[in-house]
Amino acid sequence: WRDVFHFPYGEEGGLLSFCPDNGETGYITSSLGRETTALLKVDLETGETIEEIFSNDKCNVGGVTLDKDTKEVRAITYNYARTERVFFDKELEKDYEFLKAKAPIPDAEVGVVSRTLDETKWVISYYQSDGPTSYYVYDKSPGRNDNEKETSTPSLTPLFVSNPKLLPYKFAPMEDVRITARDGLELVGYLTRAVEKGSGTSPLILLVHGGPWARDSWGFRAQCQWFANRGYATLQVNYRGSTGYGKTFLHKGDKQWGVGDMQHDLTDAVQWAIDEGIADKDNICIYGGSYGGYACLAGLTFTPDLYKCGVDIVGPSNIKTLLDSVPPYWAPLRNGMLKKIGDVDNDPEFNEKISPLFHVDKIKAPLLIGHGANDPRVKQAEADQIAFSMHEKGIPVEYVLYPDEGHGFARPENRIDFNGRVEQFLAKHLGGRAEEMVEVEGSTARFPLLEGSSNGDTSSE
Repeated sequence: WRDVFHFPYGEEGGLLSFCPDNGETGYITSSLGRETTALLKVDLETGETIEEIFSNDKCNVGGVTLDKDTKEVRAITYNYARTERVFFDKELEKDYEFLKAKAPIPDAEVGVVSRTLDETKWVISYYQSDGPTSYYVYDKSPGRNDNEKETSTPSLTPLFVSNPKLLPYKFAPMEDVRITARDGLELVGYLTRAVEKGSGTSPLILLVHGGPWARDSWGFRAQCQWFANRGYATLQVNYRGSTGYGKTFLHKGDKQWGVGDMQHDLTDAVQWAIDEGIADKDNICIYGGSYGGYACLAGLTFTPDLYKCGVDIVGPSNIKTLLDSVPPYWAPLRNGMLKKIGDVDNDPEFNEKISPLFHVDKIKAPLLIGHGANDPRVKQAEADQIAFSMHEKGIPVEYVLYPDEGHGFARPENRIDFNGRVEQFLAKHLGGRAEEMVEVEGSTARFPLLEGSSNGDTSSE
């Protein structure tokens, strides 16, 4: 064995496929020597690039469609804000143009689920942001018209809808938006407006994605639709450090947690929504899970006048204790996390600077915390320590613990229970609609602050 390609820390890439030439050449994606990943045809003996097939200055290469026999590139997708395609096969391009023209709604995105070997029949999907996904059979087989003459006009036959129970309801479309951060960096965001408010001003929920090395994308999001139905606009933003936008954008998030540019991007996104007349500046909630939960805590501590309330789901409050308790399967990733977050192991001052736990006194807005006692990634102690600290200082906080949940809530009874509590919390502080909260049979919700325990023992006395 010998190395042909090496992607050091900070670079992205990998082998996509061999070409049909006895393994002499292949396709790879690579960010080496460039900002975003490109699709390259390479010599697998020397590692030299034979051809740069495609790259985009703003985002990485996505899916690649290859001919099953010749391995020629037929199409490439990329996603800056929405899914886009570049075609190298004109016949395939005609197929997509036909399918796009026949879409049930103009804004739907076309996806291919499967094809027959001769490619005369396809199962395709129409993905939309304001309704369930619909599936069709696309048939290009030769047929006969009324005069019994052979015709090659393709047909499109409905198959099923992913969730037909949603069809009678009105949903809010998701808009992809561009936000300029304070340093001029362009950020991609997604806005779902409140159903009843339309284009007017409404309370806003800033929904922060986890990871943080992940990204939000366009589409149907049940959580956003829930908020829209209750009278809230929802803004999601791919802050620096999000993936898919190239290595520079990704590493602009290094050492920028909490008081740095990653959090500034969220603050700037809220200000954008206020300036655009979307958000009521006095009724804004920051909401998220995992890193999004951390961003919620950071938002309430480091920009305490910006938010009316916050919802933190399985978020860490002390980065040092978070990394000290990572599960064994995360151990190989720990050094990389330290490079991205900062050296909290050897710099206690830096850890205190970015960890919300050490800034509890700054919090003004009410906080709702949800956590799973069996969380292997963000241990219960991360929620305990900030919840009890706030409680002892008289800062309004609600803390719900589910003994049989982990990093997020899986059991339907617990999901329904927590969502009901979120509804009540948001209605109280932002003024939207809420259903009456009723006890959910089978939910295991416990309340450590009411039970007076911060050591993991949540039994009532």
